[in-house]
Amino acid sequence: MKKDLWIQAISKYIIGILAVGLLIFLPAGTFAYPNGWLLMAILFIPIFFAGLILLWKNPALLESRLKSKEKQGGQGMLVKLSGLMFLGGFIAAGLDFRADGSSLPRWLSIAAAVLFLAFYLLYGEVLRENTYLSRIIEVQQGQKVIDRGLYAIVRHPMYAATIGLFLSIPLVLGSIWALIIFLFYPFMIAKRIRLEERLLEQELEGYQAYQKKVRYRLIPYIW
Repeated sequence: MKKDLWIQAISKYIIGILAVGLLIFLPAGTFAYPNGWLLMAILFIPIFFAGLILLWKNPALLESRLKSKEKQGGQGMLVKLSGLMFLGGFIAAGLDFRADGSSLPRWLSIAAAVLFLAFYLLYGEVLRENTYLSRIIEVQQGQKVIDRGLYAIVRHPMYAATIGLFLSIPLVLGSIWALIIFLFYPFMIAKRIRLEERLLEQELEGYQAYQKKVRYRLIPYIW
């Protein structure tokens, strides 16, 4: 089982490296794109070690994180829109670099990289607290409501972390145009949360009581 899971994980990992690398460096027209290499490093090095840890300590969680086919209506369109956002954002950043357009200061890209890693640590803490997390919207067998740690502050800390991660990406790449494209992501997440909560209210015992206990979805005192 672990061998099959490892093959599946490493295959997706390699495909991810090739796809992101192609989307970044091909539009840039060169491999001499320092911000692109910075993003590749902070994106794929932590993912590799996180995957090894999950394979060793929690292979079931790793398997659920590798799922990609949505079961809930309406989510397929959001997944496609997210894909278009990444496609457009990476291409815009590469073209921006090639044209020597809206390149942001180097210090800002480095600060964004540090921020990205901070949000990645937050994401890892969410995975530690909630072993039921899946990439698709579903209620797993035996799933229980998690109301401790970050889940005692907001109902969807994983999505809060991913918003921070993805809004850091265009800053790491040094492109204002890419940032404009990535600004659509929070709105996609808001729509996804509404659909997910609709399912959880119906199928996860205790979730409605949890909603009353923890009022905010993403940002305390705001939403």
